[in-house]
Amino acid sequence: MREIAVVIPKYGLVGGAEQFASELTEKIAIGGRNSFYVFANQWQSGSSTVRFHKIPIISFPKFMTTISFAWFAGRRIQQNNFSLVHSHERIFSADLFTLHGIPHRYWVHSVRCKRMSLYDLATAWVEKKLVYEGHCSKFIAVSGLTRDIFLEEYPVHPDRVSVIDPGVNPSDYAGKSKGRHATRKALNIGEDDPVAVFASMNFEIKGLDNIILALARLKQQNKSIKLIVAGKGNIKKYEKLAKDAHISENLIFTGTVARDRLIDLYLAGDLYMMLSRFDTFGMVVLEAMAAGLPVMISNRVGAKDLVEDEKNGFIIPDTSDYDHIASRLALMLDKKTRSQMSAAAYQTAAENTWDKVAKKYSDLYDEVFAEKHRKNNKGLP
Repeated sequence: MREIAVVIPKYGLVGGAEQFASELTEKIAIGGRNSFYVFANQWQSGSSTVRFHKIPIISFPKFMTTISFAWFAGRRIQQNNFSLVHSHERIFSADLFTLHGIPHRYWVHSVRCKRMSLYDLATAWVEKKLVYEGHCSKFIAVSGLTRDIFLEEYPVHPDRVSVIDPGVNPSDYAGKSKGRHATRKALNIGEDDPVAVFASMNFEIKGLDNIILALARLKQQNKSIKLIVAGKGNIKKYEKLAKDAHISENLIFTGTVARDRLIDLYLAGDLYMMLSRFDTFGMVVLEAMAAGLPVMISNRVGAKDLVEDEKNGFIIPDTSDYDHIASRLALMLDKKTRSQMSAAAYQTAAENTWDKVAKKYSDLYDEVFAEKHRKNNKGLP
């Protein structure tokens, strides 16, 4: 049986990479062909087959965060003879590295539009060491967009960079559709009111301002869609924006909600909206699709890999083009259109389950293991 080390600072906790790592690892572990050892600083798991090892992190001064985790993780892993090392975080050496984010330097300069801090410089340094000196056989991007930017920053051979989109568990939504009425009633939403859902822990990056202004443009045409806003952000700022745009009555802020509650909100909606400035993938997009919601996303969201424009959702090239966004929203006012797009969105989710993602990764493990075994037999580095 192969022994595989999985590396991530937080395993199974709140966050896209954290959930991704736990869903994937525990799905593959079910097959019984591999033993998994997770090296993490914090974890939460429902699996009894995965073993955990505590990796310390020096978080002060801040620039030591990434460096210290990478160093301690590497030191612990070297004490064992693992068949494969699969990292979901920037460390100094791994056989596979899943790219949950884009190159750190690109993120700081092109997305955050800021100067590199000492922390940023340290993080980018560890990342560069892994890419060029870490003996990594495969880099797995979570979207085509992520892969393209990675190759722009690091011109490694394209064959070393694969794309495997995240998955979803449609069974999480089974039998919950009856809650749609109760959720709408609790939020004072009429049964026939068209409803969009927005969920994020960063309202600014995810484009809530542009969504509000597009809804305002729709209202100027005497058309209306309500918006459920879930998550954490500067609510007062966006309440004021909605008030100034004369659509306060159309917005419902729920604050941060638990996962089960978020599923209820999806099921109460008709459309999911996320006009992000950037998202490597955006797992909430696929989650919303599993609830039967067509999605409206910017072309800077990696999940666009799965969106067919006007079939299971909409891809918005210019998030400040409120007339265009409003015209797409107007299509959702038709019940027949909503029903057809809802069915298509659910079908997309059903075709992208975590079981299928686990199979793709398992096949990739086989490929990398065989290549590693071949090199070891030939005495290659």
